[in-house]
Amino acid sequence: MSKQQQPISPLKNFFAGGFGGVCLVFAGHPLDTIKTVRLPLHSGPIRSGFNYLQGSSIQNWARTGCKRFRGVRGLYKGMAAPIVGVTPMFAVCFFGFGLGKKLQQRNPDDVLTYPQLFAAGMLSGVFTTAIMAPGERIKCLLQIQAASGEVKYAGPLDCVKQLYRESGLRGVYKGTVLTLMRDVPASGMYFMTYEWLKHILTPEGKSPNELSVPSVLFAGGMAGIFNWAVAIPPDVLKSRYQTAPEGRYPHGFRDVLRELLREEGVASLYKGFTAVMLRAFPANAACFLGFEVAMKFLNWIAPSL
Repeated sequence: MSKQQQPISPLKNFFAGGFGGVCLVFAGHPLDTIKTVRLPLHSGPIRSGFNYLQGSSIQNWARTGCKRFRGVRGLYKGMAAPIVGVTPMFAVCFFGFGLGKKLQQRNPDDVLTYPQLFAAGMLSGVFTTAIMAPGERIKCLLQIQAASGEVKYAGPLDCVKQLYRESGLRGVYKGTVLTLMRDVPASGMYFMTYEWLKHILTPEGKSPNELSVPSVLFAGGMAGIFNWAVAIPPDVLKSRYQTAPEGRYPHGFRDVLRELLREEGVASLYKGFTAVMLRAFPANAACFLGFEVAMKFLNWIAPSL
């Protein structure tokens, strides 16, 4: 592996990761808007946390979405809320990765192995779970409510209030273990894949920090693909568990897994795979490009930070 040109700075990772999150939302929001808001969803219950498409082709899906939104501007409607939520999450995510790398270095010039990069990514997953777990719980409940038409929660804040009143913090954080099971290995795969592809795509004699924009986009997009390939099965289990009535699964995810396999088979663990992957590549390509651009800017204005 090539030597790193700049000392690892978790603080710079925090700010650059936040900007990467903004770029991710900007690239992925149009697909989310078409997929989850305006176009018909699958007629079955939303159990996986992903709203997936009916049997129409991708071309028809995109064409119909553009018509319904009357141009590009409509595709970005409602983007402010995701940016507010995603930016701090990705800032913490990249901060955790930077900290994980720094903790494993004995000297600033040490080059980390891929297992070490995977471990640093897993630490990132632990950091983000504290933010993700309650947010995912609320999101899943509101998605189920929207699909069923039965209004129980007036919005996210009302959802939190009712959950806390019914079960305390335990109710708000229901599914945290499953969120950890999803995010810890998936984040390890996410960052390790990105660093591995950066190394593979770096010309001999060059630094990975000098990688071309197309190479960064490819590495970032594939990192998103590998991340979700690991994350989808535990996410399916997590979403089903988080939206179940209290007491339905007394043994946690094991009961969820048994029921899901019995009712729908192994393929149900990858429910929504196509829709997720359609968004994963462009969104994460934009995220890592934004991160790299922000890091170069931060290294320029504050090289010693």
